[in-house]
Amino acid sequence: MTDVDGFEDPPAEVLAEAAASFGLLASPARLHIVWALAQGESDVTGLAERVGGALPAVSQHLTKLKLAGLVRSSRDGRRMVYFVDDPDVVAVVRMMVGRLAARAAAAPSRTLRRTGA
Repeated sequence: MTDVDGFEDPPAEVLAEAAASFGLLASPARLHIVWALAQGESDVTGLAERVGGALPAVSQHLTKLKLAGLVRSSRDGRRMVYFVDDPDVVAVVRMMVGRLAARAAAAPSRTLRRTGA
């Protein structure tokens, strides 16, 4: 592990887990779901309406996000409510989406660049 500017390189397992989490958030639909849940809890019907997705597709996205530990759920009577309870996930999503939205608003004629790895 190399120490550069006070930061040590994380172990390979941590990098792999982070890459998997970012990979899940690379889907616009899943990112929109996490963005919505970062603003407050919701059930799958409310999320489907908000993100404009079909109920089964949103449900599948939620399952993947839950398995990765990015989203949690709890029962509220007969309905299942989803939420993000990790403040770090909320902060990362809000920062990235917020910055890109601000850039787009400041330069509406400039298209956001797409990156691929």
